[in-house]
Amino acid sequence: MSYTGLRALVLANTRGTPQLVSGRRLRSTVASTNIQPEDPPVKEKKKEQQLDDVTASPGSKTLQDAPPCYAEVDFNNTKEAYRSKDNVELLRSMFVFKLCTFDFLVDKNKELMAISKKVFGQRLFERLMKMTFYGQFVAGEDHESIKPLIRKNQAFGVGAVLDYSVEEDLTQEEAERKEMDSCVSEAEKDSPAIDREKKYKAHRQFGDRRGGVISARTYFYADEAKCDLQMETFLNCIRASGGSSDDGFSAIKMTALGRPQFLLQFSEVLVKWRRFFNVLAAQQGKSGMTALEQTLDLDQLKESLTKFGVGAQRDIDNLLIREKLGSSGTIDLLDWNSLIDDTTEIANLLMVPNLESGKLEPLLKKFTAEEERQMKRMLQRVDVLAKHAVQHGVRLMVDAEQTYFQPAISRLTVEMQRIFNREKATIFNTYQCYLKEAYDNVIVDVELARREGWRFGAKLVRGAYMYQERERAREIGYDDPINPDYEATNRMYHKCLEFILEEIEHNRRANVMVASHNEDTVRFTLHKMREMGLSPTGNKVYFGQLLGMCDQISFPLGQAGFPVYKYVPYGPVNEVIPYLSRRAQENRGMMKGSQRERSLLWKELKRRLLGGQFMYRPLY
Repeated sequence: MSYTGLRALVLANTRGTPQLVSGRRLRSTVASTNIQPEDPPVKEKKKEQQLDDVTASPGSKTLQDAPPCYAEVDFNNTKEAYRSKDNVELLRSMFVFKLCTFDFLVDKNKELMAISKKVFGQRLFERLMKMTFYGQFVAGEDHESIKPLIRKNQAFGVGAVLDYSVEEDLTQEEAERKEMDSCVSEAEKDSPAIDREKKYKAHRQFGDRRGGVISARTYFYADEAKCDLQMETFLNCIRASGGSSDDGFSAIKMTALGRPQFLLQFSEVLVKWRRFFNVLAAQQGKSGMTALEQTLDLDQLKESLTKFGVGAQRDIDNLLIREKLGSSGTIDLLDWNSLIDDTTEIANLLMVPNLESGKLEPLLKKFTAEEERQMKRMLQRVDVLAKHAVQHGVRLMVDAEQTYFQPAISRLTVEMQRIFNREKATIFNTYQCYLKEAYDNVIVDVELARREGWRFGAKLVRGAYMYQERERAREIGYDDPINPDYEATNRMYHKCLEFILEEIEHNRRANVMVASHNEDTVRFTLHKMREMGLSPTGNKVYFGQLLGMCDQISFPLGQAGFPVYKYVPYGPVNEVIPYLSRRAQENRGMMKGSQRERSLLWKELKRRLLGGQFMYRPLY
């Protein structure tokens, strides 16, 4: 990702301390892409455990104190996988998953729920939902009602990522109107002919960002007061997470915290500066390299920057001296990122290089005072959430979103990591591995963390917006950002994961959440952890799955001592219907592609009944 003077703006609004630069990394940025779908027998000598350089809290175990745990995790052992479920819960899971295989029920699930509400009445409808879909995928209506489930899961080694899953149930027309109103600046409204890149402009035909998305919440901007309310909701989740476990997670979305117009604008700026670096690298014969392998000759760079009007030769020399760059005679991408203007005026951050004119030009001709205030309030909301997470001992995961928002979201997240990830990884960025640029993004951010001495935190996902992204790229006319097929995405996921695991192995300052329902990916992670001598008790590698799904992965991991978490949605029955609708659609794909989970549930229920456990109740 590119890095501009937005850093100074974030620091100005968060009152963060200046960041210190440490030495550069020495190891290679190239990771193997070999995928091991099964765990091979371990014959090699276990590696010596390395001690984390962070002082352990009183009473806690250090990595040196805790012996490595390499117990085999059996995802076929139904007795262990479903120990936390009584027989009624097993039957409910089988019933719900079976319903998800029927196309008619899934496609018409909202209409059928609306009819059911009218036929049965509100009270009976809620009871039926709690006996079926709501009971399967949602923990409860509020912070109090979810506590029994959280305590039970913890007793079986599974933590929680709290997620208040209430969404507006907007019509498509309402969603499109809100999106267009909030994504178009006043300058663009006054001058529709402003030259913006197609990818980073709002398009009404894709204004409803829920289209084709089944596994991610969607927020639409209404006003600043609504953003404040959504921030309060996130604060409540953080407080609840802190109260439910000693080391919990909470998830947030940037589009809930401010006007998406700014995410579009800054994403375009960041991408154009990154593209400018690539052009300069190509001029110096450095095309076709990974992001950190590209380096610019300092003298040639000075000449090019002067030609492009970035500044006079003298100003450029002074800038390089001030930033203490180029001592090796070359500048890489991270050095380049630190060169950009450090002003706190938002309007000045919107300057981008025009490769045709050879000059710096404003992305927009004007930026209103109210728009600048709105942007600063977005940054302040993010800051409040980060500080609250630190205060309550909770790790904050920033969810990924569409590619036209994502550069700005990642940039803001990295800035928060630079401030709040000094002692431990509090802020986690999310990397979507179905993106072609995922690996480059990971290695650049890991390198920045290593140079500056903060803790890298990542959540790896495959991605939630593939169909929407492909269609938008095709219809509007820009390069498809998604990997060509599922296997390419798998390779990318494993490549990014292996690189982060190597970083953990080398200095223990990185952290990763393997957010996946894919058993092969989980086995790959376990194999690599064993191979590298990474102990589960080191709390550097976490696993995550959704509540109500893939218990055969989550609970065996938790009972074997691995840090594993369920995404725990909660909220009133009527208000989580959009969430439940997506779960039905997601399960439709999973259940039709594989009957594995249903067969495991039936296997365990049959084992209990044949063994006389007709009234099985979990003990904890």
